[in-house]
Amino acid sequence: MLTDTKLKNLKPKEKLYKVVDRDGLYVAVSPKGTISFRYDYRINGRRETLTIGKYGADGISLAVAREELVEAKKLVSQGISVSSIKRDGKNKLRNELTFGEYTDKWLASLKVADSTFDLKRSVVIREILPTFQNKLLKEISTESVLAHCEKIRDRGAPSTALQVREIMSSVFRYANGNGVSIDNPVELIRASNIATFKARERSLSPDEIGILFKYLEKVGSIPTIKLAVKFILLTMVRKSELLHATWEEVCFENATWTIPASRMKAKRPHVIYLSRQALDILITFNMCAGYSDYLLPSNNQSSQKTMSQATLNRVIDAAVKLAQEAGEKIEKVSVHDLRRTASTLLHETGFNSDWIEKCLAHEQKGVRAVYNKAEYAEQRRGMLQEWADMVEVWINVGR
Repeated sequence: MLTDTKLKNLKPKEKLYKVVDRDGLYVAVSPKGTISFRYDYRINGRRETLTIGKYGADGISLAVAREELVEAKKLVSQGISVSSIKRDGKNKLRNELTFGEYTDKWLASLKVADSTFDLKRSVVIREILPTFQNKLLKEISTESVLAHCEKIRDRGAPSTALQVREIMSSVFRYANGNGVSIDNPVELIRASNIATFKARERSLSPDEIGILFKYLEKVGSIPTIKLAVKFILLTMVRKSELLHATWEEVCFENATWTIPASRMKAKRPHVIYLSRQALDILITFNMCAGYSDYLLPSNNQSSQKTMSQATLNRVIDAAVKLAQEAGEKIEKVSVHDLRRTASTLLHETGFNSDWIEKCLAHEQKGVRAVYNKAEYAEQRRGMLQEWADMVEVWINVGR
């Protein structure tokens, strides 16, 4: 009978040899010194060998091998081939896709705006794949995902941490929907366990608009970046919609900018009616864009890349900081606050809510959405010109 002491003292020989334990269990010692527990049995008239496991610190103990033997014998007594079960399990494991492979398939299945797709793919590449790419789905635990999200949050990126949680959960749901029976470990993680955000209701007053643009002029940055901030305020578009805009979308003759459905959140084309002030800014963009397809190309070596998503927020933050240091009364401002500011001040001025919502490209829901198919083209054009005139007055007063 074997003991741990005997096992540790077994030495390799020129050929593989066996040392018997009890109840049919034995070890095979290879010429390289590997010691493996085995069990020979007969089933359906044929002889089979079950390799239970390797002995050692990175394998199993003698006690565990004996326990495995008892379970194997029970199955054999029921006419079940235990070596076939183990072999099928290995083949199944070998054929399983990794989390990275499922993520690729999930990304390929997405039907979202290009800007949203680019954001999610960026998070996948930078934040998820370096840690989870080669893991099998069943190897990913709730604890490991939560720890990863907390690490991202603690470096000061709570929004990114929440994106990681949402994307990883979506990949597991995609796998479930394609016939993989596995629990989704991410579903147990509440978003509030990672980060919470206060809903922003920030909109600028006319005085704050004047202050913001007064100090934007003092920020050391290229003119097109500062003009882009004003252009968003005038046109009420989302930051991503402007940053990915191309010249083929702009019609100077009709004073329109048409964003294709593929880039819109609601997956419908959106027409922006350009005021005189917005057209002036576009002419400046055009002079500075060189041969780029984009209205706002990157400021690095490649003119065929768009300006960074963080650029506009950085220049606004710098302007607000200068204003606060000068004793001005202005709170933190984000790019998205500019859309909310336009909506708020236009409503307060008394413009029709439907016109404003159309300018914001908000999707109406319910019964109203069924009956209200109007585009209000001329009304929107007139409103946006009046809005640009008001903004111009506030900026001039602020100076």
